[in-house]
Amino acid sequence: MFRTSDIILIAVMLSAAAFTYKTKHEAEAMMSRARELETQIQLEKDAIDVLRADRSLLTQPGRLEKLANIYKDELGLGIMDPKQIATPASLRELPFRSEETLMVEGADGADEPVVTGGVRP
Repeated sequence: MFRTSDIILIAVMLSAAAFTYKTKHEAEAMMSRARELETQIQLEKDAIDVLRADRSLLTQPGRLEKLANIYKDELGLGIMDPKQIATPASLRELPFRSEETLMVEGADGADEPVVTGGVRP
């Protein structure tokens, strides 16, 4: 009734159908996972947008000025004087050096050469 070649062809056809079904199932699973990832990415982007809006709201100069006025006595806030950072006398003038090698004092107190990579004329 059936020849050997018929049985072999039926077996090949069944294995091809099984392989096709397996491949289709794996592709659908991957597409489902890709859709999940795209949804997560969109949710994260939306969260980032909300956080940026919150930061923008919280750092508005008008709002910060109101808070500074409310809490200035408690926090000791006031107008900043440029001399609070440094005075001209506290800034020392560094000597100009045209050499390529500067001597820097190391941790052990000995001077160590540091090459600055200057350009020779």
